[in-house]
Amino acid sequence: MSHHYSGPDFTHPHDDARLDFCDLFAFPKPEDSSRSILIMDVHPSVSVNPEGPTSDEPFAPEAIYELKVDTDRDAVADIAYRVLFSPSENGAQSATVRRVEGSDAAGAGEGGEAIIEDAPVSRGSDAQVTEAGDYRFFAGWRSDPFFYDALGLFNDFQFTGDDFFADKDVCSIVLELPNSELGATEVGLWQRTLVPADGGGWVQVDRQAHAQQVTVLTPNEEKVEYLAGEPADDARFVESIAHVLEHAGGYSPEEARQLAEPMLPDILPYDPTRPVGYPDNGRLLTDDVGDYVLAILTNGRVTEDKVGPHEDFLSEFPYLGPPHEDRTVA
Repeated sequence: MSHHYSGPDFTHPHDDARLDFCDLFAFPKPEDSSRSILIMDVHPSVSVNPEGPTSDEPFAPEAIYELKVDTDRDAVADIAYRVLFSPSENGAQSATVRRVEGSDAAGAGEGGEAIIEDAPVSRGSDAQVTEAGDYRFFAGWRSDPFFYDALGLFNDFQFTGDDFFADKDVCSIVLELPNSELGATEVGLWQRTLVPADGGGWVQVDRQAHAQQVTVLTPNEEKVEYLAGEPADDARFVESIAHVLEHAGGYSPEEARQLAEPMLPDILPYDPTRPVGYPDNGRLLTDDVGDYVLAILTNGRVTEDKVGPHEDFLSEFPYLGPPHEDRTVA
């Protein structure tokens, strides 16, 4: 699967589906290339507990959902967008988005300039969009844009074209902003979730940029360490990922290492002035990342899962299709 179930043994980070990042997308606004659309998907609906907090509060109110922006290619954030959610009140949540720059962006905290406040979280089909200055924002349930024959992956790559995600939902955080707010023309992006640490401060429990890198390519015994790590330190995982590739794809040790090295640090490059396409520059909702990873994992023996992009995308913000289940509280 994509980055769904990124914890060890296909569990969720911190045992909470709301903290589980699924996918990261970055692309120019279709009708205005001077602006960009950044999408962070979390909380796969396949994990929703109808009797637990994930039902009443789609986003964890104690957590920070953060988008990191590296403007100078040193794998350290220079800008961060921090999204915090209120506790549920009568079945409703709201979001605040803060922007922080400089050395503070590389750290952990809930500070920063509030650029969006009290934005409603959508639970039904209608997308509640908030506009504030140069920004547009959406948070709420949407149709999961990821497409893949996940059951075929676990059936020895015997794909039937059955899209496991066709009827699934995710909680999406969508931000539209001027390209100038990214701080540079060419940037690196990644997303992470943090929760309060015992004794104060914050602890990182999930992070992701590239699809399936943790779920498929990172050894199970190293996933917790990987999810808690910083991209600047990712070189330490090259050998582990190379080992997985060597045994899964039949690569020689040298070939596997040559494939693994460019995968790290786990940062998505994005330049809105160039054509967008995964993995070299951003990621479109229609990019077939499943086939891309599949070809690498099998050393070209299997190149497709016979599943194509979904057809429920919108032509306007927030671009993701309406959720399959209406979770509006009566």
